Amino acid sequence: MAARRSRVVLTTGAFEVIHPGHVYLLKQARRLAGKRGKVIVVLATDETIRQRKGREPVMGERERLQVMSSIRYVDRVVIGYRPMSFEKVLRRFKPDVVLFGYDQTEIERAFREFVASRGIRVRVVRAKALPGTEKVSTTAILNRAVSNTTSQRSG
Repeated sequence: MAARRSRVVLTTGAFEVIHPGHVYLLKQARRLAGKRGKVIVVLATDETIRQRKGREPVMGERERLQVMSSIRYVDRVVIGYRPMSFEKVLRRFKPDVVLFGYDQTEIERAFREFVASRGIRVRVVRAKALPGTEKVSTTAILNRAVSNTTSQRSG
């Protein structure tokens, strides 16, 4: 009897400021992978963050790699996906499932379609399934921090 291949679940993102929505996404990735499977996180490069968000990353890719590598739901973290190299990522890791977060841009929607066109299962996790995370996003956290800093200076 042939041994069954472990399930590989891949997810991508910037993961600049880890928040409950991210944790929920990673927990779901682990659940899908199972005990013997692997959860692989592909971090956006600093260059990609600059291009997509129009600002410098809050934490550089090496720091984000260090933080993400310490999360127990994650088996492997790599830096570097760009729209043109995503096919290399899929060929390298051969995921059974690619898990996307709900707060997606047009680029991520294009990735989803690209992944599905390769016959790979696509799942979208909605953080709002976790009470209290409906409005949690890195952008919202950063805006709140800037607002708090600004109000402290003027007060």
